[in-house]
Amino acid sequence: MSSRVFVLDFEAPRENIGRIERRHWLLIMKMTIQMNPWRRNPCARLFPFACLLWTLPVLALPAEEPDIRRDATVAAVEQVMPSVVNIATKSIVPVSDPIEQMSRRFWNRRLFDEYSSLGSGVVIDEAGYLLTNDHVVRDAKQIAVRFGTGTNDYEATLVASDRKTDVALLRLKARPGEKFHAIKLAREDDLLLGETVLALGNPFGLGGSVTRGILSSKSRRVPKEGEPLNVSNWLQTDAAINHGNSGGPLVNLRGELIGINVAVLNEDPSGSGQPVQGIGFAIPIHLVEDALSDIFPTEFLKSNWFGARVKAGSNPLTLTTVQPESPAGRAGLRVGDAVIRVNGEVPKSLFNFGELLATNAGSDISITLQRGENVRDVVVRLVPVNSVFNGGMVREKLGLGLERTSDGFVISGIQPASPAEAAGLQRGMLVTAVDGQPPPADLTGMAKLLYAKKPGDSVRLDIALLEHAGNFNVLHQGAVELVLR
Repeated sequence: MSSRVFVLDFEAPRENIGRIERRHWLLIMKMTIQMNPWRRNPCARLFPFACLLWTLPVLALPAEEPDIRRDATVAAVEQVMPSVVNIATKSIVPVSDPIEQMSRRFWNRRLFDEYSSLGSGVVIDEAGYLLTNDHVVRDAKQIAVRFGTGTNDYEATLVASDRKTDVALLRLKARPGEKFHAIKLAREDDLLLGETVLALGNPFGLGGSVTRGILSSKSRRVPKEGEPLNVSNWLQTDAAINHGNSGGPLVNLRGELIGINVAVLNEDPSGSGQPVQGIGFAIPIHLVEDALSDIFPTEFLKSNWFGARVKAGSNPLTLTTVQPESPAGRAGLRVGDAVIRVNGEVPKSLFNFGELLATNAGSDISITLQRGENVRDVVVRLVPVNSVFNGGMVREKLGLGLERTSDGFVISGIQPASPAEAAGLQRGMLVTAVDGQPPPADLTGMAKLLYAKKPGDSVRLDIALLEHAGNFNVLHQGAVELVLR
């Protein structure tokens, strides 16, 4: 007669117990009662029945079959879609019209329906900061945003943009305390050639949509709109990117942002006129993070000077520059330091870090840093920007007194034995450009520009001088280079 041995593992998950047949459980119960030396004890006899009651729900319910449709692509889309937005703009500010206001109130006309030039974007911070392309919002006077998962419309403001990388940073005008679902940023070096990628956005104004393909190349050069290319290493994918996808996210199967959709190649670049399919481009995440660090610098927070910049997307946030004479530099911060806490709070992002500093600008701020294996606390006190960056700094570096007008800076004074005097500049001359760019909006901006240079560096000033010659006005134009002291 054969015998069977049953082992009851009470540490095993209950779903595993459900695999044992009911007839086996009855046999186990009978053997337990017969072999139990304390079977005469009424309480001991209840033990096998307790075991049966514990497993009855498992034995009665069939195991759920996994849904084969719910693969990595579906999971990634569910994770990312709440962060994807549709963007529309107005380039002309409308006149306030009482009839229009009444129509909006009684007919429930939504803000988004009155805009045009649809594009896409993606939320990168719970406070409502989002990314898109510069060309999507360029010259826009008003911006409207609608989430792909709902009908809520928001106004948005342009925080800053970078035409070189075609990246723009917006912020939603949200209710106080309102939080948004932010996408996760991938590591800048975490790209696999041939991996599955997803492009999300708003092609042709159809609303939130998804296309799938592979990462075809991690580095490509391609012209955009007939202009010389400024970015040399766009990502290439065969995931369909169409009109309106610009500014939307390109993500991996972990739902992490690896790029911002920017362009599609529709025609053979050799000039044959043959149509091209399956070649789309995205700005890689490392260029997006570099652009963010440039257009949202933490050296200056609102009207205060901190003097150090952190790398966007780093976790923990890492210092990339420290201005030596700044509050950060004097407190002992160094390039490469990792920011662990600010006043005891862990900064969640680049933007949260800036908010933590700015809201405590009037007092000492404790910053916990990790430098190699060591953790240390430093105390920083921000100072008002205009107390340092002003006309006095301009005179100190160039020997030049300036006054801002609508056309540029008028030279109001020249210091003896200064770079300005050596260049032959005179009072009354107009500075129309600085280093080939329109002059800064004020003396603070001019001082910031000069502070970023080192002593011995040069700055180019475009100069205009209007002279009266009899009945004629003669405009003299030229340029000079001044060496900073």
